Amino acid sequence: MADAVERFEEAARALGSAVAVRRFPEGTRTAADAAAAIGCGVGQIVKSLVFVGDGGAFLALTSGSNRADPARLALLLGDTSPVRKATAEEAREATGFAIGGTPPFGHPRHLRVFVDRDLMAHPGVWAAAGTPDSVFPISPQDLLRLSGGHVVDLKVEG
Repeated sequence: MADAVERFEEAARALGSAVAVRRFPEGTRTAADAAAAIGCGVGQIVKSLVFVGDGGAFLALTSGSNRADPARLALLLGDTSPVRKATAEEAREATGFAIGGTPPFGHPRHLRVFVDRDLMAHPGVWAAAGTPDSVFPISPQDLLRLSGGHVVDLKVEG
């Protein structure tokens, strides 16, 4: 079986994108770790956060400098019950990848995707490529196109 990075690279190719994965042995599990390893701003890191709502799991691609607001996400979905972060098992089941390495696209099943508006302000961003030590650069426009996401305001205010 292919490792998680290879599975992600294959999925990206199937979507018509050749990603340039970089690996950092020191790890890129958190946004701060990734920004330090890459040498970019924390706001340029894409956090692929899996949440669960009334309709099941969905993805919130959030700027590394922001926190996703579950109440705002519930409103965006039209959910009547609270939205919550997925457990590690739910995240792996929904995306095929472990937390800390979840890529923004290339999952085995379709997920609804919300993209933090703040990511769109950067010329380029960095996202996880399948493992906690792998990332790849991507333009916000390609991130939006390949993830099938919708740009929204999803951060906690204040």
